[in-house]
Amino acid sequence: MSGHNKWSSIKHRKAAQDAKRGAAFNKVIRELVVAAKEGGADPATNFALASAIERAKSVNLPKDTLEKAIKRGAGELGGESYVRTSYEGRGPGGAAFIIEVLTDNKNRTVADIRHIFTKHGGQLGETGSVGWMFERKGLLVVKADSFDEDALMEACLEAGADDFRVDGEVAEIYTALEDLQGARGWFSESATYAVQSAEPALIPKDQVEITDKKSARKLLRMLDALDECDDVQRVFSNWSMSDELVEEAAAE
Repeated sequence: MSGHNKWSSIKHRKAAQDAKRGAAFNKVIRELVVAAKEGGADPATNFALASAIERAKSVNLPKDTLEKAIKRGAGELGGESYVRTSYEGRGPGGAAFIIEVLTDNKNRTVADIRHIFTKHGGQLGETGSVGWMFERKGLLVVKADSFDEDALMEACLEAGADDFRVDGEVAEIYTALEDLQGARGWFSESATYAVQSAEPALIPKDQVEITDKKSARKLLRMLDALDECDDVQRVFSNWSMSDELVEEAAAE
């Protein structure tokens, strides 16, 4: 998934701008609220909350905002109530998409998601229409000054992880769902690697290769639009494209 990794790198470079627009903050606040509501306010016993706190720190969410979000979820403060749902469809180039959201208004959200698909040459589908193309696994994203792939392979074996992919200063590490928490703990205690996120993810069984610039532009603009939607928390897709095409399409 070279292209997908490259797009992740581009998004990391845009993180400060995204945070200023408020989208990154709004997303992680919702995640903190729901994680605390579903599993309690103690990250030591609530893995989802611990992961949300890691994400909040990665976008520099202010500490008092983080603490208030957790208190809201735990019922100590009032505020909106969010529900989880997901949408499936096809995007530019025939790429399959699964969009996970947290929303306080499902009618508004489905209209927004349908509009994004339609505007960028895609089509929102029924539940299950593309879900069979993915499998749920644990996903850790770790950072290091540099990666020795032999050393990382050994680390993965010790941590109980199944596979990994490296892109510059970031590596995506895949585990069975039941091994995710243990692998996160192993890498968190490592002096070599810094855990940026650890969460369940939908990993495509096969990729759809995007080769033409027009489809590439539409797909990246669709990803931008999804990023900017406050309700959207996770976007999973099976698209792939060359690093060169990603850079070329993203520059326009």
